[in-house]
Amino acid sequence: MDQDDQLYPIAILIDELKSDDVTLRLNAIHRISTIALALGPERARDELIPFLQDSLDDEDEVLLALAQELGSGFVEYLGGPQYAHLLLGPLENLAAVEETVVREKASESITKVAEVISESQIEEHYIPLLKRLSGGDWFTSRTSAASLFAAVYGKVGQKTQEDLRKMFGALCNDDTPMVRRAAARDLGAFAKNLSKELVVSDVIPLYRKLSTDDQDSVRLLTVQDLIAIAEVLDHAETKTYLLASIRGAVWDKSWRVRYMVADHFVKLASAVGEDVVRDDLVPAFVALLKDNEAEVRTAGAGQIPGFAKLVDQDIILARLMPCVRELSTDNSQHVRAALGTQISGLAPLLGKDATIEHLLPLFLQLLKDDFPDVRLNIISKLEQVNEIIGIDLLSQSLLPAIVELAEDKQWRVRQAIIEYIPLLANQLGVEFFDEQLSNLCMSWLGDTVFSIREAATINLKKLTDVFGIQWARQTIIPKVLQMGVHPNYLYRMTTIFAITTMAPSLNTSAITDSVLATVLSLVEDPIPNIRFNVARAFEVLASVLSQEPQGRGVISSKIIPALEKLKEDSDADVRFFAGKGLEVALVAQNEAVAMPLPAVTGTNAAAEVGAGLTKPLGQ
Repeated sequence: MDQDDQLYPIAILIDELKSDDVTLRLNAIHRISTIALALGPERARDELIPFLQDSLDDEDEVLLALAQELGSGFVEYLGGPQYAHLLLGPLENLAAVEETVVREKASESITKVAEVISESQIEEHYIPLLKRLSGGDWFTSRTSAASLFAAVYGKVGQKTQEDLRKMFGALCNDDTPMVRRAAARDLGAFAKNLSKELVVSDVIPLYRKLSTDDQDSVRLLTVQDLIAIAEVLDHAETKTYLLASIRGAVWDKSWRVRYMVADHFVKLASAVGEDVVRDDLVPAFVALLKDNEAEVRTAGAGQIPGFAKLVDQDIILARLMPCVRELSTDNSQHVRAALGTQISGLAPLLGKDATIEHLLPLFLQLLKDDFPDVRLNIISKLEQVNEIIGIDLLSQSLLPAIVELAEDKQWRVRQAIIEYIPLLANQLGVEFFDEQLSNLCMSWLGDTVFSIREAATINLKKLTDVFGIQWARQTIIPKVLQMGVHPNYLYRMTTIFAITTMAPSLNTSAITDSVLATVLSLVEDPIPNIRFNVARAFEVLASVLSQEPQGRGVISSKIIPALEKLKEDSDADVRFFAGKGLEVALVAQNEAVAMPLPAVTGTNAAAEVGAGLTKPLGQ
């Protein structure tokens, strides 16, 4: 290859980067690794990197792509880690641009470069970059710098470490709130690289300065710094140096700060000693659960079981349960929904007697909540309570809640309760299910919304897995097959979907004695959509039947002739799926096959959804 040929890739890259078309420029950036490979390491270092550094595009999309590409293993195209520092030039420029996502991606890529460069490269190239960014005239470069200290602090000498601490301290005291916010975001990660003595002498003063900042957007980020610092110190030191700050955060005038405290409360409590939890954090947690802002109470409700694990049962009953009772009747539905997700987690901590006395009334109360999400959240966590007290005490209130949710006017609520039915069935037992829930599950097959009917067929398969094939043959298969002769074609379609979905959970006997006759009868259905779904059903049934010699005989005598008939159908879709099914059946009749089963829904899914949403099944 002569020199002109070698220049060809870089010429194309330059042309595309200068193009007015953003798509072309993006494509060029995404091909940089290919271009670098074609150029070779030396020319990539000497030509490509300087070009990228001098020709940065002003389109944020292109800049973001470049920042990402340079941090995605690009070092190898330059000849290895000894040349990795060359990437710092273009990445430094990207770390100072105005667009936040570009700066963040550039900082992330710089951190990746820091992982592979040597100490000498850090001293010669990385530290000067850090100084330039930290001392930049524009706040954008200083915000990027804050995230770059932790990556190299442990790799440099003491003198450089001292300089890094001073530079980071300057960012924490910057006049621009955005810079202080970035410093607060990264203070915890920086602190983890320092010795305990330096955390006490250098980091805690910076934390206190940021945690009392006049901007709540800065203060709220110091909550995670507080956790990181507490994890470095021992419990006695935490009490000495951080207890006042913890109290200040809990009682901060900004609800956003209190929200962050509530949302991270278990992590915070886990990082301090038992005496601090008992004497100080229990009252603090109670205060958060009684906060004036619903968002804070919602976050606190999500922390209840985790925090309860850190205290004695007496404290749970005396201090936390009164708050839980108040939250169960909170004016905010979001607070009650969050409590509904978490309240069951208290049962293992309280034990059977205390759960029955204190928790069960609240549990049953939330099952009757007006907001469906609350009831759904309770039911989704039923297993935890059932393990402690048994299902008998719950069933009388559980059933009305299930029925009400099953009939909710929002189809997504109905779909959610369907997904919980197999879990409930496993806990309630077959007798209770047959008596109370069987008809409900069958009614979903006739829902006006296709997604509900689809979920109902999947539900039947899961129930078959729970209760067994014999139960399915006696209880649900007869009801499914009755729909196969319904005058409304959507009912017949649902029958085919249900059979196709359930087939992998059935055996040869159940298929040949029960469902096959219905599928065969629908070969001549007047609706083409049904006929091609019959063909797809045969494909699944053949895969299942092929596992036993008796089943392979059924494939030869019944399924293949039916598919051959469908292959001559007047509808092109029917012929297509019949052909696919026939290929599977011909293989299956001779040997056991492990075929990937086709999805329940097919190319008619969109039409099905439309029909289901607009036309009730009864019409």
